[in-house]
Amino acid sequence: MSVLGWLLPLLALVVVLGGLFLVATANRLDRLHVRMDAGWAALDAALARRAVVARAVAVVRHDTGLRTLAEEAEAAPRGDREGAENELTLRLSRVDRAGLPAELAEELTDAEHRVVIARRVHNDAVRDTLRLRRRRKVRYFKLAGTAPLPEYFEFAEPEV
Repeated sequence: MSVLGWLLPLLALVVVLGGLFLVATANRLDRLHVRMDAGWAALDAALARRAVVARAVAVVRHDTGLRTLAEEAEAAPRGDREGAENELTLRLSRVDRAGLPAELAEELTDAEHRVVIARRVHNDAVRDTLRLRRRRKVRYFKLAGTAPLPEYFEFAEPEV
């Protein structure tokens, strides 16, 4: 057999294996994007629950400022949400929990814990997705498609 007879099947094998490798990487990237979206949905739900509890605290304390902050945080678009949630977190940290009914104080503490956990899960998913998207093969072959670049969600964690 000639050199060309050996070279063509070898080249075909390399192309097929390379294609399979790229498909597997694109599949993993897609799963990471799904994980990130699920993390955001969980974080959004935890933030909404905390806003509801914050409004209940505002009613008990007759604090219209806290109620306004909770409503603004819940209604803020995603780009402005970090700042609004940060303000709400700082305001809730100044609430005297001893002056609240026990059930409401427990509910507030639980809601804050859930927000912290959901934020960490979301940010972990963002970190993993960004790590894969920074690889050369993902950039060169545009495996991320038109998906927007993921962003971390940062705000002050409550001291509970």
